[in-house]
Amino acid sequence: MSQEAQSVAVGALRDYLAVSELEYVEEGGGVFSLTLPGEKKKATPVRLEVGRHALVVHAFVCRRPDEEFERVYRWMLERNLRMYGVAFAIDRLGDIFLTARLPLSGVNAEDLDRLLGSLLTYADESFNVLLELGFESSIRREWEWRISRGESTANLEAFRGWLETDGD
Repeated sequence: MSQEAQSVAVGALRDYLAVSELEYVEEGGGVFSLTLPGEKKKATPVRLEVGRHALVVHAFVCRRPDEEFERVYRWMLERNLRMYGVAFAIDRLGDIFLTARLPLSGVNAEDLDRLLGSLLTYADESFNVLLELGFESSIRREWEWRISRGESTANLEAFRGWLETDGD
């Protein structure tokens, strides 16, 4: 692709972000950072990079799991088979991301909306499952500590069902 195609894609992305009313930072060189608001995952940081041939998208989902790596990665790979336009990936540290590539010709409002909507949906739907699979021991310890001290468990309510069991 030519520099002209990159420039057109950067302009289309800039226009889309301005109209979408999402707060973003244009870092220069065709790189944009923003945060998508969610329900289960309150905020999903996203980085958009317009390259020579494609728009590359990275969305942080959660840090490296503390335990049950095989179960977590298997779940992500199975989930990849059913997702539109994006896939789970891990970085060199083991942190979990959603990634996507969109050809520069697809950098338009309709495709950007579909892609960012998919990112947000998958990050939000997957967040508690990934936490449950990869951080169960930590979540259980936090729950027990809060209960023993009469502290609020509000941010752990999504896990109440299995936390109130004996862990067997």
